[in-house]
Amino acid sequence: MKNLAVMRGSRLRESILVIEGRSTKKERFVAKTAKKKKTAIRRNYSKADVKELRAHSKARTPVAKIARLAKRTTGSLRQKARQLGLGLGHQR
Repeated sequence: MKNLAVMRGSRLRESILVIEGRSTKKERFVAKTAKKKKTAIRRNYSKADVKELRAHSKARTPVAKIARLAKRTTGSLRQKARQLGLGLGHQR
């Protein structure tokens, strides 16, 4: 028997009991503990953020690039642009 701990970039930490040869259901036990997911910190859009979003809209900057610069999700940017009546993205 070998006891291996699998710690990869996933959300679950798994301790897997690996048994060589034939095994029963009890021997194939996999214990999983859920890792707490980070919740997004909600930030309101300031006037400067809105001004920057308008400028990027006019310049037709790709949404992914705007998201990296503004440190916001693409969904958040798209929703705000929709509220403001702006087109967003390089292909519209």
